[in-house]
Amino acid sequence: MSNPGPRMPVVALVSGRGSNLRAIAERARGGDPAIDIRAVVSDREDAGAIEWARSVSLNAATLSPKSFPDRDRYDAALAALVAGFEPRLVILAGFMRILGPNFVDRFAGQTLNIHPSLLPRHRGLHTHRRVLEAGERKHGASVHFVTRELDGGPVVIQARVPVRDDDDEASLAARVLKQEHRIYPQAVGWFASGRLRFADGAAWLDDKRLDSPVVIDPESDDAA
Repeated sequence: MSNPGPRMPVVALVSGRGSNLRAIAERARGGDPAIDIRAVVSDREDAGAIEWARSVSLNAATLSPKSFPDRDRYDAALAALVAGFEPRLVILAGFMRILGPNFVDRFAGQTLNIHPSLLPRHRGLHTHRRVLEAGERKHGASVHFVTRELDGGPVVIQARVPVRDDDDEASLAARVLKQEHRIYPQAVGWFASGRLRFADGAAWLDDKRLDSPVVIDPESDDAA
């Protein structure tokens, strides 16, 4: 069902193909999440998500870190670029740079990220490989608010998938990605509708503090 009222302005940060961005945009065309993607911004001119954004007539911009002498100046320029689109929410959709404190603080409580692990386990890169090497039987994805701590902000929702005996990195990554495309639009929709917010260092859903994330599995049809 479409959400009534105006759509929330959103800016997406991307570095690659942007499959999560496309999943969110596809759902947004149906009205849920009720968002207006004001711009897609990348640190790479060759990002597939930028090409896609242009093909569907979205504002697309690139800002290369190579043009700046240090990370602080890059972050300041990136924050100014994003702020120019006046977003109420910033979504990281495969943005592969670590955001500095100036950017994070400027958009505190207004930035969401998707991470391919069951946080707080396996922060950082190569999560699928690390899960397989550790012999773990559960893997998944997490949507969380972005804070100064890398992949350490409050987790909103997780999807869990089993690790199969015959899995390799590619097969496991594909199964996790399918769930990413499920839970990221869900979390963005909650935020856009006012159900989800960040306060007192925590995520709140329907005015209840999330001391643990909402959890779904591949067999379930609904999340709260």
